[in-house]
Amino acid sequence: MTGERDLRTLLNGLRPELKPGRYAYTTLPGGEVPVGVTPVVTVSEEEGLTLVVPEAQAEASGLPYHFVAGWITLRVQSALDAVGLTAAVSLALTDAGISCNVVAGFHHDHLFVPYARATEAVGVLEALAAESG
Repeated sequence: MTGERDLRTLLNGLRPELKPGRYAYTTLPGGEVPVGVTPVVTVSEEEGLTLVVPEAQAEASGLPYHFVAGWITLRVQSALDAVGLTAAVSLALTDAGISCNVVAGFHHDHLFVPYARATEAVGVLEALAAESG
């Protein structure tokens, strides 16, 4: 499947899903992922390897972290070259005062929001979808 490109269709079909658990952002200057750590996201940067990992794994491995997130998956399958989805989602969350880190997977977009506001963020996204229908 190639994914949806029409912004109205994308917004109408968001279907945000909050995954269980708490996820920690950490970075490793050397780029070696410790044994027992299974990242859900990795980003290679000049300064090191950024990981998003279950908080319990960060704790158990002694990885320092400063941001704990809830993980929301947008169940709509968006095309990687779709225009406006990230902007619309970001604006809705901005209007609610909720920060958001977006990761585009091949099939879905994933949002990492402050853990304490994750349920609220899902509500904001559900309202955005309802308004777009």
